[in-house]
Amino acid sequence: MQLRYTRSGHIFILAEDDCNAVVDAILVTGYDQDFCIADDFNPEFISSLMEAGFLVMSANVAGEGEEPHYILLPKLHLERSALFYENLHIKKSIKKHLNRYELCPDADFNRIVDRCVEKHGADWLTPPLVTNIREIRKEAKRKELSLLPTPFAYPASFALYRGDKLVAGEFGVVCGNIYTSYSGYYEEDNAGTVQLILAAQYLQESGFLFFDLGMPMDYKTDLGAENITDREFIRLFRNEEI
Repeated sequence: MQLRYTRSGHIFILAEDDCNAVVDAILVTGYDQDFCIADDFNPEFISSLMEAGFLVMSANVAGEGEEPHYILLPKLHLERSALFYENLHIKKSIKKHLNRYELCPDADFNRIVDRCVEKHGADWLTPPLVTNIREIRKEAKRKELSLLPTPFAYPASFALYRGDKLVAGEFGVVCGNIYTSYSGYYEEDNAGTVQLILAAQYLQESGFLFFDLGMPMDYKTDLGAENITDREFIRLFRNEEI
């Protein structure tokens, strides 16, 4: 397909584009940026980006004192952190905490999204992106989707409780047999790590291929995650044979 580029050298994606074809072109041309740019916040378009393997972020590009002007930043990591279950590493210091908590898959979605924004800010979880993620989830719920492998984009959550208290949570997107983590938070020591471990175990039991943790970071590597290329990620995302 014919790619369009901004002055900054980023690929610009239109709502009418075939998002899978955009991904193919990215891999063929050796595009060396993590991000593309788009300006259409239609939930169907955002779903199409998610279903092509993009992690969809956003930004306000208005100057100081100007009215907000939001853009989408579809991200296809050049290097992606993937936790394959056989590599899951649980430190002895964490094992003793696992039974103190209860993981509730797909619970408290809106509350968790709100807490992620409160904890980390709205630099990329901008108001229009959050609104449309909620709309995509609402539509998926009408299709009776849940936190199981599905061919459609389905925003989902993991809530971690100690007793009646919500102490950690994250939300992400299910598509195919991949769950991609978007953002998370924790309220007390060890709760964030426990939530990730129990979520990984749930994903394994539910038939997901691996836990897509997005951008590589040290704490993800400590859990056993390894870094894979964008090409390898898309091959796995599409269930393609070598």
